[in-house]
Amino acid sequence: SNLNSLLNAPGLSNLIEVKAVVSNKENCPAFDIAKKFSIPVYCVGNKEGFKSFDELGNLFLALKIELIVLSGFLNLIPANFIELFRNKIINIHPALLPSFGGSGMFGMNVHKAVFSSSVQVSGVSIHFVDETYDTGKIIAQRCVDISDIQSPEELAERVLKIEHQLLPEVVKKFALG
Repeated sequence: SNLNSLLNAPGLSNLIEVKAVVSNKENCPAFDIAKKFSIPVYCVGNKEGFKSFDELGNLFLALKIELIVLSGFLNLIPANFIELFRNKIINIHPALLPSFGGSGMFGMNVHKAVFSSSVQVSGVSIHFVDETYDTGKIIAQRCVDISDIQSPEELAERVLKIEHQLLPEVVKKFALG
């Protein structure tokens, strides 16, 4: 859904071109969105027919990729790939980092942890990707009041709305330099 928010953001289509969509899963829902927009899709990983990160790096260099946006990509990115695209890989995380981040903290796992903690605010963090999970420099954050939520699912819905607002704003800032 974050890919959809980027592709349909007002004013962003004139600034950016999405040149590829990559997943480590063959049945990635973003692939369906990408195909509707005629965006090439690639699988990365160790399975037969998948690209390696080295191949993906060469492809991205050939395509002159200026920004890589991770959304729901759960694998740790290899250090040599990060070095090749240092400060050009960003990730969206469904909580206010540095809290509720790290290995295993993704999707509903994050929302359950936030809900169980009794914090009164949550939100979204967009950060640079480095060699470990969720520790790169924070680019932007946005808070949302969650003092009245009744479930992790309700929290997830509220945070997703903020993701769909913040990610296009950050990508636009990158596009504008």
